[in-house]
Amino acid sequence: MTTLVSPPTKQHTVVDSPYGPLTLVATDGVLSALYMTDQRHRPPEETFGVPDPEPFPEVIRQLTAYFAGELTTFDLPLDLHGTPFQRSVWAELSRIPYGETRTYGELAEELGKPGASRAVGLANGKNPVGIIVPCHRVIGASGSLTGYGGGLDRKQRLLAFESGGLRNDGVQALF
Repeated sequence: MTTLVSPPTKQHTVVDSPYGPLTLVATDGVLSALYMTDQRHRPPEETFGVPDPEPFPEVIRQLTAYFAGELTTFDLPLDLHGTPFQRSVWAELSRIPYGETRTYGELAEELGKPGASRAVGLANGKNPVGIIVPCHRVIGASGSLTGYGGGLDRKQRLLAFESGGLRNDGVQALF
C-alpha cells in the first residue's frame, strides 16, 4: 500500500523594514524563512510559494515591535530545515541575548565542539531566518565584523541598533 504525502504548502509576503524589504516564507503556515534583498544563499523566488500575507500577522507584529525597540526576544514557531549540526548552531544563536555578541569560537565552545568555529560560521551563514535567529550577533575572534548573509552594512546597523547607538532610521542616537 502506497501512502501519498502532500507536498508542503508555501506562502510568502514582503514587508518593509528599516533594513530594506524582508521576504517572509511560511511552510504549512509556519515561518520557515526570512530573506533580505541581495542576501547570500537566497533561493529563487519561485520556491517561495504563492503571495499571501495570511500566515504572517504574528511575525509582522513581532518584527514591528523589534524594530521599534520594544521587543528583544522573538517567540515564534519556526519550521527550519538543516542538518542536525546547523539546527544546533541556530538554537545556540537564539540564546545570544539582545545587544550582546559572541565569537564563532565561543559558539563552538558552547556547543561542546571547541575546534569547530569554521563549521559554526558556515552553519551561521545558512541561517534561514536572520534577525529572528540573530546570526548578526556573531563576530570574529578579534571583535571584527565578519560575513553576514545580509551584508556587513546591515550587520553593523543591526548591532548598533541593539546596543542603543543607532535608531532604526539610520540616525545615530543621542546619549
